[in-house]
Amino acid sequence: MPPVSQWWTPSVHADRRPALLARNRIEAALRGYLAEHEFLMVDPPGLQRSPGNETHLHAFSTVAIGNDGVGETLYLHTSPEFSMKKLLAAGETRIASLGHVWRNRERSALHHPEFTMLEWYRAGEGYGAVIADCLAMLRIAAETAGVKTLQFRGREADPFAEAERFSVVQAFEKYAGIDLFQTMDVDGNTDADALAGAMRAVGLVVPVEYTWSYLFSRVLVEKVEPNLGLGRVTVLDRYPAAEAALARRAADDWRVAERFELYACGVELANGFGELTDADEQRHRFTLEMNEKQRLYGETYPLDEDLLSALPLMGETSGVALGFDRLVMLAVNARRIEDVLWVPVVGGEQ
Repeated sequence: MPPVSQWWTPSVHADRRPALLARNRIEAALRGYLAEHEFLMVDPPGLQRSPGNETHLHAFSTVAIGNDGVGETLYLHTSPEFSMKKLLAAGETRIASLGHVWRNRERSALHHPEFTMLEWYRAGEGYGAVIADCLAMLRIAAETAGVKTLQFRGREADPFAEAERFSVVQAFEKYAGIDLFQTMDVDGNTDADALAGAMRAVGLVVPVEYTWSYLFSRVLVEKVEPNLGLGRVTVLDRYPAAEAALARRAADDWRVAERFELYACGVELANGFGELTDADEQRHRFTLEMNEKQRLYGETYPLDEDLLSALPLMGETSGVALGFDRLVMLAVNARRIEDVLWVPVVGGEQ
């Protein structure tokens, strides 16, 4: 017997419909913002030869059969980033995409295997410009939904208040009592044993086997993220270079990179960069990421050689990806991401 609370039953749909209509209004309002700021809406294809080259991003694959009957493995993209950067290399200067992306091994109150991402780029501008875009969009979403605060499971954030801004190093010191700089050298190379020792010193459990990246993520998720975006929005800035594979390094400190994440109510809403355009450095970082993916998961994804060829043509660019469904979820005070999806993917919570 199927569950009695299927999304398509009239009574359940009637309860869901106000949030879905709010979703449409928020989408229209954000498209209006992008049009007002002269962004060109583009429509990248979902199928790619490479879905992305970050260790912990997992893709869905398929086989494309040519007219000759020969098959080629393609992937549903985890982000439209690679396609959009090629458009920037081609000469576009201010572009945006609002469309579906796919990530495997992800399903929870905040994750869905197919979701909607709003991604945009500003050529010739620093990443402070896309941070400002993000903050404006949060205000627009709240205004459109007719609320004064974003909410999620009892937590609130005022998008109209001035956002707080921390570097990752400051946040680790404030919320975990750990000095991350003591676990890196002047070039940003990391020391896993030093971070393990710092964690033990503040009473955090360290597993028998670990890497610096794994320990970093543990502290971020368990100690830092729950404190972000409470009362007002938080911009978490200047990530360690080792955790910013697609961002250029900060000019004033080689240990950190121009990467930020945006939080409200303890929920990550956006991830953005001052984009890396050095193809050799990008190839090196992608290779390291795929080596680690092979070690952890026994698989890798191919590098996008067209992207690597295109990067030097981009010039200075800032870009960001925002989880549109999560933003709607916070604007309408939904308890899970499926509550704001017109049609959830089969499986998972009903």
